[in-house]
Amino acid sequence: MTTGTTRSTMPASDAQRAWLLLAGIALAWGINWPVGKALLAYLPPIWVVALRSAVGAAALLVICVVRKRLVLPKRGDIPVILSVGVLHMTAFSVLASIGLQYVAAGRSAVLAYTTPLWVVPGAWLMLGEPMTVRRLAGVGLGLLGLLLIFNPLAFDWRDRNAVLGNGLVLLAALCWAISILYVRAHKWVTPPFELVFWQALLATCLLIPLALLLDGMPQVDWQPSLAGLLLYGGFFGIALAYWAMNTVNRTLPAATTSLGLLGVPVFGVACSAIALGEPISLQLIMAMGLILGGIGVGTMGGGRQRG
Repeated sequence: MTTGTTRSTMPASDAQRAWLLLAGIALAWGINWPVGKALLAYLPPIWVVALRSAVGAAALLVICVVRKRLVLPKRGDIPVILSVGVLHMTAFSVLASIGLQYVAAGRSAVLAYTTPLWVVPGAWLMLGEPMTVRRLAGVGLGLLGLLLIFNPLAFDWRDRNAVLGNGLVLLAALCWAISILYVRAHKWVTPPFELVFWQALLATCLLIPLALLLDGMPQVDWQPSLAGLLLYGGFFGIALAYWAMNTVNRTLPAATTSLGLLGVPVFGVACSAIALGEPISLQLIMAMGLILGGIGVGTMGGGRQRG
């Protein structure tokens, strides 16, 4: 995939590959929400993301060495390494993990994927992506589904922990949205796969000192279940998903990507219900239908941007 590929000349095979990767990301990150919630039973929140990041960085290093694709980043790669490593892998992960202490995993997944609120107008204002009727309708349906799940009128604003948890997850969504917009605008020098290891390594180097500072040295009861959860979060949630996310961001419009990622809370809610016993109400089912409908309306025939 060349760095100068534009939407109008992008081969159909590249677009199809990006859609498959986006579907895989939605499933992997949907499962990652109940996995993250389960990890909080063993570790403090920042240690959860720090150790998960370390596992992901180690897995990426092995993959890069085996495939002979371990390269030193060039100067032009530094901004995108910082954008993903700091805003997404560090800020988003820390804020969401702390928020998970106070918010159910399914609800957290939904709130974290309010990114279209920020990405669609940002892509229009900053990247010049067209604000089409179909895209607006898709965002509207998707956000209506999110609003059905998170009803501010029924929210207990007197519960400080609930307000803090929900606010932190929403702030995490804003950090990720800024990262999506930058990655989309970035002029690529090195292919995304070669940079994901460096992004994960940077995040790990930031997260471990932060965990030591804020959470202290953890007393860990190492069990096979804990190892399995960390391996899933590191390998699937970071190593494979972040490489795929970089590739998708590079291929599809930012607004289209953010709409496609609305599938993550659908998987997150379903997986949280299965794994953690979180209830699924009729309201939740209706919201999922709206979210999936928004993805269909907003992205159907919109994989390629003209002009």
